[in-house]
Amino acid sequence: MGTSAGPVRPGTSGETIRVGVYQYIARTAAGEQVAGSVQADSEAAAVRALDEKRLFPVRVTAQEAEGRGARTGHIKPRDVGVLYAQLSDLLRADVPMMRALEIMTRSTVNKRLAALVGKVKEDVSQGKSFAEALAPFPEAFLPLHVAMVRAGERAGFLEDVLVNMSDFIERQDELQSKVLGAMVYPLVVVSVGVLVATIVLVFLVPMFRPMFADMPSIPLPTKILLGVSDLVQNIWPVLLLLVVVAIGGAWGFRASEVGRRKWDRWRLKIPMVGTAVRLLAITRFCRILGMMLKNGVPVLQALAISKDATGSVVLADSIERAAENVRAGQTLADPLKASGFFPIEILEMVAVAEESNQLEKTLLGIADTVERRTNRQIDLAVRLIEPLILVALAAGIGFFGVALIYPIFSMAGSLK
Repeated sequence: MGTSAGPVRPGTSGETIRVGVYQYIARTAAGEQVAGSVQADSEAAAVRALDEKRLFPVRVTAQEAEGRGARTGHIKPRDVGVLYAQLSDLLRADVPMMRALEIMTRSTVNKRLAALVGKVKEDVSQGKSFAEALAPFPEAFLPLHVAMVRAGERAGFLEDVLVNMSDFIERQDELQSKVLGAMVYPLVVVSVGVLVATIVLVFLVPMFRPMFADMPSIPLPTKILLGVSDLVQNIWPVLLLLVVVAIGGAWGFRASEVGRRKWDRWRLKIPMVGTAVRLLAITRFCRILGMMLKNGVPVLQALAISKDATGSVVLADSIERAAENVRAGQTLADPLKASGFFPIEILEMVAVAEESNQLEKTLLGIADTVERRTNRQIDLAVRLIEPLILVALAAGIGFFGVALIYPIFSMAGSLK
């Protein structure tokens, strides 16, 4: 017997619990032998689950992760959002769940996602709830989705939950696309500038070197340019190795717990960019928490899931402290205020919403407002970065021109 890695779900105290799938052979009270599988946090929990079904376990073994989702490749969030919207439409039309999943298996364009829907359908046909069937595939159906579906099934408004999740995924995808789209132009311009500078240093500058060999005195810009050119040509393997090591070291440091925290705090201090990152994290937190509360997910579970989905270590720490406050019967606003992460007007709105028992509605309103502010912040940052990049490129071109052309003019003046 052993353990098997499975999907992660939040615990009642905010920690994450690894869920495994266990195959069993058991006997009923009448002595009949039965076989099947059960999801549980541990082998002992699987045995307890069988006892609750009045089954007497003969053998319980951990099922290996056979690539049920691990090898399905990348599944776009937008495809999952479309799946939820279409499934909601079918359920609203009184199509039974099994029939709806069968239709989605055939009609889903993304073949990997269609394969997962087929496996979900198989699990539902074996008596599992829809939420239990989604849980083994966290690469497509996040713990956030599973928690909301579970709450929707219990409260009887699964169709509304699916529509809300579809809208949420679409808005998150649009915001992320906007951020990435805003970064494309600056990155392309910088990359082209670096490429052109490298070509000039490697191929063009050496062509001018013989012209400067007989000059009695070489201007300082030209000396600098010739020195950099020699450096690039002679020790480029060392420079390349240093760049690779620096990138690898930075990547490894950022992947560590200490590195992630330092990186998260550092990027919040970058002018313009830090403000946009902070607003983006606040938008994600408010929308996730508000949507989960609106759909009946318990507040502690909602906080545990939203903590891991914000994308900010600083904000996650604040949410963890907020969850401890809520567990102790206190307010949510105080620990959020102590973090210094949230603007004062948002904290005031959260405090008033808690008193009036309209927290989920207020959080969704805050998310809409902050999202608009984030869009404006991103547009402003791009408008400021673009001219700065162009000025830097112009300065570089001017330096190359002065370093190469000025000695030629000086030489011509001497000859006259």
